[in-house]
Amino acid sequence: MSGKKVPVGLSNRHLHVTQEHLDKLFGAGHELTEFKVLSQPGQYACEEKVDIVGPKGTLKGVRILGPVRKETQIEISVSDAYKLGLKVPVRDSGDIEGTPGVKLVGPKGEVDLEYGVIVAARHIHMHPDDAKAFGVEDFQRVKVRVEGMRGLVFENVLIRVSPTFALDMHIDIEEGNAAGIGNGAMVEVITD
Repeated sequence: MSGKKVPVGLSNRHLHVTQEHLDKLFGAGHELTEFKVLSQPGQYACEEKVDIVGPKGTLKGVRILGPVRKETQIEISVSDAYKLGLKVPVRDSGDIEGTPGVKLVGPKGEVDLEYGVIVAARHIHMHPDDAKAFGVEDFQRVKVRVEGMRGLVFENVLIRVSPTFALDMHIDIEEGNAAGIGNGAMVEVITD
């Protein structure tokens, strides 16, 4: 079954942090400051930024996304990984065991992470009503067709279903550039 379309949201490098790490980076009791609301309900880009330091390089001013999480996770592109000097796996969000670590540098302190850096796997957020309409289930993998001069088919796109999600496909900037698409582009989900 195919033909149903979803909007695209391009994801730039960012990180999610625990309250403990936020306190170390910005001072005890620090609360995240909303900069911009994101496509997923309750999610937002923050004013707070940190530097990410790897064995060979640094990514300056990387934005934190809120709210705080149970584990700190850094999501970068393949090019970012080269700049940092890391071999970073493509992983589903939250699957950070066995991934490389980095140093985070904030205005009030530093955090040395043993693990937590990933290249996020492409995925589609869906409300259960959307999943029913598309005929898909949580954790199913589908293909997504992009039309146009740089058209292509993305394979292995993870479906994530939750009552707290809004319909949106997340790919990173490099994937969007390869396909010649930007935020809000409509792409076709292929389930057969």
